[in-house]
Amino acid sequence: MTPSPFANYRPSICLLLKTTRHQSKGGLTASPGECLLKYACAAMNEPKTVSGGRGKSGDRLIYLVDDEPMLLELASVILEPLGFTVETYSLPEVALRAFEVAESKPALIISDYAMHKMTGLELAGACRQIRPEQKVLLVSGTVGPEVCPGAGVRPDRFLAKPYQSKQLIEAVESTLAG
Repeated sequence: MTPSPFANYRPSICLLLKTTRHQSKGGLTASPGECLLKYACAAMNEPKTVSGGRGKSGDRLIYLVDDEPMLLELASVILEPLGFTVETYSLPEVALRAFEVAESKPALIISDYAMHKMTGLELAGACRQIRPEQKVLLVSGTVGPEVCPGAGVRPDRFLAKPYQSKQLIEAVESTLAG
């Protein structure tokens, strides 16, 4: 795969290119309505680490797992200014592999419930087999907290989508404090 000329752009910036005419340094031109987001999100299956400025200690590290790239971006933008180091994953299997080999485990895993091959609860269960005390915040727009009791794995907290920034911050803070 040829490297994207948009590889260093954040997905939210590339979304703006959908509706305006733009010529990039690499020579690609986007007309109104043409989607260049695929270039920016092609690497979303690899972890993206963004530090909020307080170092990469495990107590400030959060894994964000969601198959919707823009939701990963939104949560990152909310949490980074609070000093968290954020690693984003669009595939739960990739997040699990990163968790398995990580020397410093995340303080919190925020995961969507409904993803393609593995649910957020399955990811939580696999991570808790490695680290039983792992804290998990489950978010979903397709199921409610009632899915948790029958699953065998319970997240520390559930947050319904869509959520507001304040709700995510409160959920993260209370989960980490609990």
